[in-house]
Amino acid sequence: MSGSGKSLSASLSLEELSVDMNQPARGTGHASTSSFHSSPGPSSQQATRIIYDGSNNTIPRTKKSGGSSASGGGGGSPGRTSRASLRKTVSSPIGPFHGNDVVGARLANSSGLAIQRVSHHVIDVEESDSEDEEEVTLMLAQHERIPMKDFSNEVRATLDIDNFVGQASLLLDVTETTVESIMDRLLAKLLEGDEKEEIITKEAKSVLFSHDSARDSQKSKQKHCTSQEPNGEKTGKEVSGLDVGEKPQRITPEKTHSSRSVHVLAKTIQGTSEGLGGGFDYDQSWICALCSVQSLQRRHVAIARLKHAANLGRTSQETRFFCLVMAPMREKGTKNAMETARTFATILADIDCRQLLQAAKTEEDFKRILNCYAKELAIQQSHSSRHRLSRPSVIPADGFDQGAGFARGFRADLKRRLPHYLSDFRDGIVGHKSVHKLISTTLFLYFACLLPSIAFGVLNDKNTHGEIDVRKVIVSQTLGGIFFALFGGQPLIVMLTTAPLAIYIKIIYSICQDFDLSFMTMYALVGFWNTFFLIVYSLCDASRLMKWSTRSTEEIFALFISIAFCVDPLKELVYNFQKNYKSDGCSEALDDYALLYGNSTNGTQILNIKPCLRENSLVYLILMFGTLWVGVTLHSFTKSPFLDASKREVLADYALPVSVVVMSFVGSYLFRDIQLEMFPYQEGSFFTLVSLEGVNIYMVLGSMGLGFCLSLLFFMDQNITGSMVNSPSNKLKKGSAYHLDLMVVAIMNCILTMFGLPWIHGALPHSPLHVHALADKEERVDQGHVRHIIVRVRENRLTILLSHAMIGLSVLMLPVPLQYIPNAVLYGLFLYMACTALDDNQLFERTMLLITEQAAYPPNHYVRRVPQRKMHIFTFTQLVQLACLCGFGFAPWPYLKMVFPLLIMFFLPIRHRLVPKVIHTKYLDALDKCH
Repeated sequence: MSGSGKSLSASLSLEELSVDMNQPARGTGHASTSSFHSSPGPSSQQATRIIYDGSNNTIPRTKKSGGSSASGGGGGSPGRTSRASLRKTVSSPIGPFHGNDVVGARLANSSGLAIQRVSHHVIDVEESDSEDEEEVTLMLAQHERIPMKDFSNEVRATLDIDNFVGQASLLLDVTETTVESIMDRLLAKLLEGDEKEEIITKEAKSVLFSHDSARDSQKSKQKHCTSQEPNGEKTGKEVSGLDVGEKPQRITPEKTHSSRSVHVLAKTIQGTSEGLGGGFDYDQSWICALCSVQSLQRRHVAIARLKHAANLGRTSQETRFFCLVMAPMREKGTKNAMETARTFATILADIDCRQLLQAAKTEEDFKRILNCYAKELAIQQSHSSRHRLSRPSVIPADGFDQGAGFARGFRADLKRRLPHYLSDFRDGIVGHKSVHKLISTTLFLYFACLLPSIAFGVLNDKNTHGEIDVRKVIVSQTLGGIFFALFGGQPLIVMLTTAPLAIYIKIIYSICQDFDLSFMTMYALVGFWNTFFLIVYSLCDASRLMKWSTRSTEEIFALFISIAFCVDPLKELVYNFQKNYKSDGCSEALDDYALLYGNSTNGTQILNIKPCLRENSLVYLILMFGTLWVGVTLHSFTKSPFLDASKREVLADYALPVSVVVMSFVGSYLFRDIQLEMFPYQEGSFFTLVSLEGVNIYMVLGSMGLGFCLSLLFFMDQNITGSMVNSPSNKLKKGSAYHLDLMVVAIMNCILTMFGLPWIHGALPHSPLHVHALADKEERVDQGHVRHIIVRVRENRLTILLSHAMIGLSVLMLPVPLQYIPNAVLYGLFLYMACTALDDNQLFERTMLLITEQAAYPPNHYVRRVPQRKMHIFTFTQLVQLACLCGFGFAPWPYLKMVFPLLIMFFLPIRHRLVPKVIHTKYLDALDKCH
């Protein structure tokens, strides 16, 4: 169990809210304004932008005078304004935030120390056309970064857990969905049987929620008091009072009531973490409210686990855990509400712990998890030299900066991965929902690897005239997958033969035909040279070049693969329509000709014409797009309101196998009267060693050149796939192994080459989809846009082992029942893989923004931090590179496709040398931050 929040930069954010509608506060700091426009007279003032200097003071309410214009102006009654709604823009030290966005600063200190404090003011001004009343609400929100609790050094942290967990008030599967109703239940649970229950409840609510002082304006004008923290210290701000030189009657309207009160939690703690492109994100799945109550005699802690995620506010739109901490007003510094809340907030900040708490069935299980986690946290923190909460790095050591030396990166990979070898098997079955994920992911990989193997087997059979057929591809997939699962460094990478490899095999076959050479002998020589170069790359740490690979390069290649997965099915669809729907037998003129001329000669000519099979093409169309529709619908079922969360997740996990089975049944049974095309199948042995007889020096030299180009393709594909699997957003904990993986791929393909089996390497999009299939995810909601983040991934070798063992057994199912899977379903699977691979591809997202209304732009980090023009320019540069890649990859000349790997390598200097001349580095960091 890991010990922190979401990353090394995870921290807790303390938020204090206060409302004063009648009397402005006087503090020690000052508020500076930019773009502050005013007319000559003192009575006309309109602040359009307020920059707060970061101190703990409040700002006075500005009274707007003037005529009917919302922009101020001359004379007119101070109370008369036109109907208007003004939204103020508030700035922080890092720049402007608009609308209702959170105002904060990037948490630069990743050690968790409370060194940065940011205050911001959100001002909503509502003006009515009433002649005698004007309503203005001032909201002060202060954010302070506080450190995580150190369970290894702070004695009180462990004591609080021991004392409070046993007697804490727990409410599991709470159905209430509002802050007020949840708070009522928690207070009732906490104060049950207390003589002062009604008094304490009333006092607690007055402190827990921000109050609308307009309702008590008469009291406010009679009494000026200084607010204090629960420990008795002054905050440096007053809830009433005036800045020097201000006149009370000018800024305090005579009001005895308010038509609307501001009712939000006054003081909360939430987890924050560094965002993907900078700044910070709130952890919206939990919130801790705290307060100090005068009538309390001892501290109280209550935790509610909501049955369904509830929207409790702008920064808590997917809340599942609500913690309430109350303490007496005069309490020891280490035992006050803040310190107690910090203890429980530190535990709730860890994603893994929350997942276990979410799965707890009883209160005893819930308390046991809290106790066990606190003890593990103390042990983990005791090993930290800086004594702070730290989880294993989500950016695993990659060995790129291991220094010079022979095989230093390879040795570092071994040292990094060997300690986790046994846990790679155990983690597949141990843990909450691990068995379910193991089964669903195994089935996903079975269909995701078997069906493309059949499709590429058909393609290789056609290109090599039966030298490499479907059975050989399936056997190669089985042996290679099991070998890599046992010996590979990163077991989440999926091995597969790909379309570029099929094209390369076709090129080798064409060369052999041109020069009258033995295909299998030449194939073996190219494979052996490829193995040699890959071993050299691995031992010389060539994978260090991948440290220059950024997200943009990887997403260009990933989007190219998705396009290729769409092009091949569409080509087959067009070919099927030309063959069946537009065949000569479907010509009406031919039917008329047969009726007019019935002699034997013409009859013989008619019989030689292919029959009209338009129904075949229509069924092909239905099956292919039906597979896509069923798969994508089930895959996106987690975003629907149907059923409950667990059932939606199950349907999404089994989307691929369900779509294949359903549409295969539709094609083979419901349309059994239509003769559908089946893939070819040949009998014969597939474990025959390739003969090297007849090899000459020209074949060796020619195969060396082909093997070198092939090794570049392996190098780029394998490393880009590994880089996408090891992306920081996947939160992998066991580290990467680029050099080790390259060595294993080299040895594995050498064995396959000896038997004339097709080559395989790491494949996209299968590998990232494998990671997502094993992941637990949480939803984040920002301004109505839902996104999923990975909580943890079950890094194991069992899914690859089991799925490829099933693929091996599938050889026994040839030709029946595997031939019952129509070709249209195979290509529908390709479309499904292409569409689902577009999730989280920022290049695709930004391409869609080119045709999206600006008001509908999602609140992504790059939308917030990068000017729109610069963002679109960067997208255009990526699309140009993608177009070049497609031009070479889909060229009709096979030899031109041999430079495909070199083209990908050229993208690296383009990104680091040319693009920075067009786009500033700070914008590139937001758009394309390196892994």
